[in-house]
Amino acid sequence: MDHVAIMKKSWQLLPKILSGEKTIESRWYKTKRIPWNRINTGDTVYFKNSGEPVTVQAAVKKVLQIENLTAVKVKEILDKYGEADGISPERITEFFNLFKAKKYCLLIFLKDPRPIKPFHINKKGFGSMSAWLTVDNIDKIKV
Repeated sequence: MDHVAIMKKSWQLLPKILSGEKTIESRWYKTKRIPWNRINTGDTVYFKNSGEPVTVQAAVKKVLQIENLTAVKVKEILDKYGEADGISPERITEFFNLFKAKKYCLLIFLKDPRPIKPFHINKKGFGSMSAWLTVDNIDKIKV
């Protein structure tokens, strides 16, 4: 499967993925949402900042799905994986406050990140607010 992760530009995460500073992409949800149960080792994740073309690609090395989160579990996850997720230690509290009420967490371990020739995608049918798209082949949504 191919996936497109749409990132918040202000968080400046794409350079961290390319440099190897960010080796985990996390997604935090109140309900089970894509890519829950839809992403596996060996899949490809394409990354783009919101409103920009896709510019980065990485392979999925491993996936952890964690459910029934509590504030304590959220803190444990952030303490253990936050730095690999691109969160500096001084910002852990800020992200804890964002995620403490979430019930589900996906940790997607990345390998072999690389820049790619930029391309745009068509999100029609995925919902304009979708921050993660899953397709069987990226060519189906390239424009």
